[in-house]
Amino acid sequence: MLSDLENILGYKFHNQHLLQQALTHSSHSARLCDNYERLEFLGDRVLGVAIASLLYRMFPNEPEGSLSQRHTGLVCKETVAEVALMLKLDKFMIVADEEIRHNENVLCDVCEAVIGAIFMDAGCDEAVNFVNQHWKELIDKNVAPPKDNKTLLQEVAHSKGLGNPIYELKGREGSEHEPTFYMSVALNGVEPQVGAGRNKKLAEQEAAAKMLDFLGYPHGHK
Repeated sequence: MLSDLENILGYKFHNQHLLQQALTHSSHSARLCDNYERLEFLGDRVLGVAIASLLYRMFPNEPEGSLSQRHTGLVCKETVAEVALMLKLDKFMIVADEEIRHNENVLCDVCEAVIGAIFMDAGCDEAVNFVNQHWKELIDKNVAPPKDNKTLLQEVAHSKGLGNPIYELKGREGSEHEPTFYMSVALNGVEPQVGAGRNKKLAEQEAAAKMLDFLGYPHGHK
């Protein structure tokens, strides 16, 4: 079964336990050595660096702002979950509840865990090669850099005469090492929306996404 997935991934593991671990949800095993959570943490970081490197080389004439927008779009949960489905990871996931296979957050996490597993199995170069192979088509499909939610909300607010979005810190929870920030965004005459994230910038992006949803305006990334 795992060999079938290896054929889809285009990578053969030296240690298949790493692949099995990357596919195992905590609902099936709460043991850290058996589920994907630690590998997801690693894979998330590897994906970020791999995409940054790929964009740097593919778009030598673009400024930092455009590269950042492209990067945000390529590492967001929607895009990573899309890659997970392309690789059929939902079919191979090890879960206690079948509904979990359709959860976008879990699909994203498992895909990142697979990247982390490849990193642990063969090192950085193989992990980066894997990302290059499976993300390059997505870059080629989207020639123009996507707009982040804050930029998009500002444009929508101006077009509707709602003034500039105003962001405000509403609270913070968690430890110093794993905080969660809550940021609100307000527009003239519109109910404020609150977003959460592991830093203020991510919380602002989430708040902007919720405001765009509230206004009924389509957007690409949360």
